[in-house]
Amino acid sequence: MGTSLTIGYAAMLEQFHPSEAVALSEYAEQRGFSGVMAADHFQPWVPAQGQSAFVWNVLTAIGERTRGDMGPGVTCPTFRWHPAMVAQASATLAAMYPGRHWLGLGSGEALNEHITAQYWPEPPERINRLFEAIEIITKLFSASLAGKDVRHHGTYYRMESTRLWTMPEVPPEILVATSGPVTAKRAGRYADGLITVGAPLEKVSMLFDRFDAGAREAGKDPSAMPKVLQLHLSWAPTYEEALANALTEWPNGGMKFPKGDIRSPFEMEQMAKLVRPEDFEGRLVISEEPDVHRAYIQKFADLGFDRIYLHNVGRNQREWIDAFAAHVLPGLVR
Repeated sequence: MGTSLTIGYAAMLEQFHPSEAVALSEYAEQRGFSGVMAADHFQPWVPAQGQSAFVWNVLTAIGERTRGDMGPGVTCPTFRWHPAMVAQASATLAAMYPGRHWLGLGSGEALNEHITAQYWPEPPERINRLFEAIEIITKLFSASLAGKDVRHHGTYYRMESTRLWTMPEVPPEILVATSGPVTAKRAGRYADGLITVGAPLEKVSMLFDRFDAGAREAGKDPSAMPKVLQLHLSWAPTYEEALANALTEWPNGGMKFPKGDIRSPFEMEQMAKLVRPEDFEGRLVISEEPDVHRAYIQKFADLGFDRIYLHNVGRNQREWIDAFAAHVLPGLVR
């Protein structure tokens, strides 16, 4: 990987009915986007977003209607899901669409994971759970391909002797969502690549350094491992419209505090009332000028990302896809 740059479409299941999300993914590919990322949410961030479809169903439909790569960016394999179930879902998708599916994993947010009424632990435990889950998923992939059963008895999870009976010829890449140095280094050691969201360039550069160090410790070549970015932005024909879209549809993008412990979209809605236009600075580009967005995306491409999935926060998806297809995608270089 590491040599070409692809710009994909972030299908926001928090904002669009699943049928519309599939149609938009197909439209984006027709206009030059390559690949689709969709998050595994049980609830939207705020009620105004209005949707939260089941990601695996939607990815299957996207697989039928498109030709590019696709993955849950991200799913949490530790609370709502036992890791074995995530492994089965991922293996099935990869078997149906060979070479197209990647598995994005993260440590989760209470917004989605608390619904099973389990204890919601502190971040260090959530991260430890994630990496034990990755161990189970990796063991299942490799043992199943070898035609063997595998079992697991760990700190957080038990799995009786079993295998995945439906497997692709090549297991999906496991990409870990990371926003801190410790997770980034562990991701380098135990995963196939990383996913992160738009952040100041110096922070992303630090994550890359830690990820690369972890990969090298594990005897892997970090330059061959995918680095994936989800970038939120707001484009509309006027600045006022772009700003209104950000404030209404994606106020969570302007919240400068960890959101992992918030349990309800209605709690998030109350916090959203405190978000001001200046809070998006450095977190979400708001502009009516395609060139401003192109320059911003290019900075991340220059940093070394292989795949960048774009999320325009407004409802004006087709208008935005057309504008970027004409004025942004052709100007991006790697």
